[in-house]
Amino acid sequence: MRNAAGLASVAAAMYLSDLPDFILPLLAAMAAGGLIGFEREWRGRAAGFRTHILVCLSSALLMEAAVSQGSWDWNGIAGGGVMSDPTRMAHGVLTGIGFLCAGVIFRAGFSIHGLTTAASLWITAAIGMLFGAGLFLLGLAGTVLTVAVLTLLRLINLRVPQSMVVDAEVVWRREAATAEDRVEAALAGIDRRGRADRFELVDGGAAVRRSFRLRVDGEPTLKSLAARLRSIEGVVGYRLDPRDD
Repeated sequence: MRNAAGLASVAAAMYLSDLPDFILPLLAAMAAGGLIGFEREWRGRAAGFRTHILVCLSSALLMEAAVSQGSWDWNGIAGGGVMSDPTRMAHGVLTGIGFLCAGVIFRAGFSIHGLTTAASLWITAAIGMLFGAGLFLLGLAGTVLTVAVLTLLRLINLRVPQSMVVDAEVVWRREAATAEDRVEAALAGIDRRGRADRFELVDGGAAVRRSFRLRVDGEPTLKSLAARLRSIEGVVGYRLDPRDD
């Protein structure tokens, strides 16, 4: 019992002496997670500032624990050695992050939202593991490149002329005989390649609801489509949802 207590105190002292070496990777992981999370928070995404910091910090903590296994005293077999494999911890972290990423991905009509946020969480975990393993330069490079992809490339995207994908949902009264043809004509005037997603009877069969996927050349065209839908007799509701991940 005395020998066990002595070993425990020596181990505790060793861990306390190593604490300053553990702090820098944790601080670096928090800074990296904060930079990536700030962009997601600014864009109003489900996983924002605090979530990315916690993901990066937890990954760094677990990876630090994994790479320090060499200093642990294991007395499994007398005269035998124990080899640790930190990559197993990395596999476990990324598997767990996969469940977290799945929580921010959702489907609305034709569109899948949240993929960019899920990818940012995944790479944030990877960066945290790099810092936890002591690979500071690689972790720093990953942080800079990730922030550049999320911010600078988006700014370039906004300056390149491109059409936006819109999920359109229109509801009209069932007895309005010409409403469906006029709605289809209005949508075809915007995008002749648009296609329908769902056909539904709502309000106890008193109204028809249809969903479409369109490509729209900017916000002015979207406003014009909204005005045309409002002018159609029998239309009682619509929703135009631009995709924005």
